[in-house]
Amino acid sequence: MTKPESVGFVGAGLMGHGIAANLLKGGHPLTVIAHRNRAGITGLLEKGAAEATSLADLAARSDIVFLCVPGSPQVEATVRGLMEGLKPGSVIVDCSTSDPVSTAALAAMLAEKGVDMADAPLGGTPVQAEAGQLSAMVGATDEVFARLKPVIATWAGTITHIGGPGDGHRMKLLNNFLSLGYAAIYAEALALGQKVGLDAKKFDSVIRGSRMDCGFYQTFMGYTIDGNREAHKFTLTNALKDLRYLENMANAAGVANPVGNATKNSFAEAHAIGGDGPEDYVPHLVDFVDARNGINRKG
Repeated sequence: MTKPESVGFVGAGLMGHGIAANLLKGGHPLTVIAHRNRAGITGLLEKGAAEATSLADLAARSDIVFLCVPGSPQVEATVRGLMEGLKPGSVIVDCSTSDPVSTAALAAMLAEKGVDMADAPLGGTPVQAEAGQLSAMVGATDEVFARLKPVIATWAGTITHIGGPGDGHRMKLLNNFLSLGYAAIYAEALALGQKVGLDAKKFDSVIRGSRMDCGFYQTFMGYTIDGNREAHKFTLTNALKDLRYLENMANAAGVANPVGNATKNSFAEAHAIGGDGPEDYVPHLVDFVDARNGINRKG
C-alpha cells in the first residue's frame, strides 16, 4: 500500500478548516500553522494534526502544501516563507482565488528549486467544505494532477483538470465574473423594481422557478426575501478583489471587458461607502444599490 502523502496546510479559516479536517480524515499526516489566532487550528490539533513553528518548518514536514488564503499578496508572502524548507519534488497547491499572472511567476520561481506549483481554486460553501463536497478547478501538469487527484478527492466531490498551472485560477475568475455579474444585475433590478412599485416579493414571484432562476439567485434572495444575512458568506471585499484580478487578466490578454468593469464598479462603490467589513457579504450589495438610489425597502 502506498504511503499517504504528508500534507501541510496554511489558512484553516472559513473554507480551509473543512478542507484540512477532511485531509486528516482521509489519512494524510497533517501539519498546520496558526496565523492571527488559533481558533482555526485548535480542533485540527485535537484530531491529530501537528503544529509547525514556522512556514519553513511546515514546508520541511510536507510533501504537499495547500494554501487557502485571501489572495495573491498573501500567497506570495506565504511562498516566500515556505521557500527555505521546501524539498525538491514537493508541490504547492494554491486553493485561493488568485491572480494568474502572479501564479505563473511563482510557478517559474519554484521550478528553479525543483518544486511544482498547482492551483485548485474552490467552488462551494463552508458547509460543503466541512462535508468534503467542494468542487476544485485544477491547474497542473498531467503528472502533478495524477499525484494530487486522490489527495484532493478527500475534500472535493467534483474535480476538474482545467489545464496547466494558472488555468484553474483563470477558470475561477471567469466563474466568479458570472456569479458576481448576476449579483450586480439582481441588485440593480431589485432597486429599479422597488422604485417603480414592484417590491422584492413580487419580483421573486416571477423569477423563482422560471428560466431565470438558478442556485445563485436563490442564495442571493435568501437575504433580500428572508433576511438571512449569512445566505451566501462571500464578502464584498473578496468579490471586489476577484473582479480586479479579472480586469488584470483581461488587460494581459488584450480583451475589452466592459461588463466586467461595470460589475467591478458596482462592488467598488459599495465597498467605498461602507461595505468593507468582514460580515458584509455579496447579497448585501442590494442595500448599497438601494442607498445610492434613496430607497429604504426595510421601512
